[in-house]
Order: sequence, then C-alpha cells, then structure tokens
Amino acid sequence: MHHIFKPLLVVLVSLFMTASFTVNASEMAKAWQLKTQSGEIISLEQYANKPVILHFWATWCPYCKKLQPTLVALQKKYQAQGVELISISFNEDEGALPQDEIHRRGYSFLTAVKGEDVARRYGVRGTPTTFFINRKNEIIWKTSSSDKADPRFELALQEIIKK
Repeated sequence: MHHIFKPLLVVLVSLFMTASFTVNASEMAKAWQLKTQSGEIISLEQYANKPVILHFWATWCPYCKKLQPTLVALQKKYQAQGVELISISFNEDEGALPQDEIHRRGYSFLTAVKGEDVARRYGVRGTPTTFFINRKNEIIWKTSSSDKADPRFELALQEIIKK
C-alpha cells in the first residue's frame, strides 16, 4: 500500500509547486536604486530583460549564510541563460560591511546596502527573502525558505529563464 501513496504524493507535491509559480506572475518587480558598499549605484533597471534572483539578506543572518551557496550554484548553473544574482542587505548592525562579508564567504555577487526602504516596498518581513523575477520583470516566486533541498528553487529558475 505504501508504494502506491509515495508516487501519488510526489505527483501532488509537483502539481502544487508548479501552480505556486503562477500565483504571483502578474505582480511586477518594483523599480529600485541603491548604492553598493563602495558607493557604486545599482538598480533593478540595469538587469532589464534578464532573469534575476533578488536576495534580501543581512550579514548577521545564519539562514542567509545557509542559503547563499544554493543561490550561487543555481546562478552558475543557469548563467548561460543570463541569470543574474543580486542581493540587497538591510537591517544591518552598525559598522557591518556586507560586500566584504560576501567576499569572505567566497562569493562575488554584488550586494546593495541600506535596503530597508526597498525591503519595505517589496513586503519583505525577514531574512532571507528571495524573489525570482523573469525577463518580463514579473515576480514568479517569493520565498523565505533557506532549505537547500527545496526543489522549488530549481523549478523557479526554470520558470524565470523562459523567453
């Protein structure tokens, strides 16, 4: 009997995950412009017509640290399709240096700093919160998960790279 339920459960979970990507498809990603730690201006507009992983995080967040290797691996896996990983640091401790922390962790993706206003406009309530944005600037999926084994990360990437 157990052998019947397992395939059925897999099918139901897959259907649920696929359906969850279409729920937010009409919500457009809001424009923003911030600075990096070095003072360089960065904006969502710079990534127009590209699939984007937009990651809100903080240097003190252990769940962000847990999730970032997964996001970096996904970006590398899909870089030929133009996927960009950008992050916005917010609610930092005084004196925090987010880009230095990213480099210390062995990554090279760009992070904007002092993103509290942008986080508020995107409805971000905590860290990590990650948005998957397609080429049409539609938010396909928003998640606060840090579960590296969550198959929805891969499914979201497959959705945002569609032309």
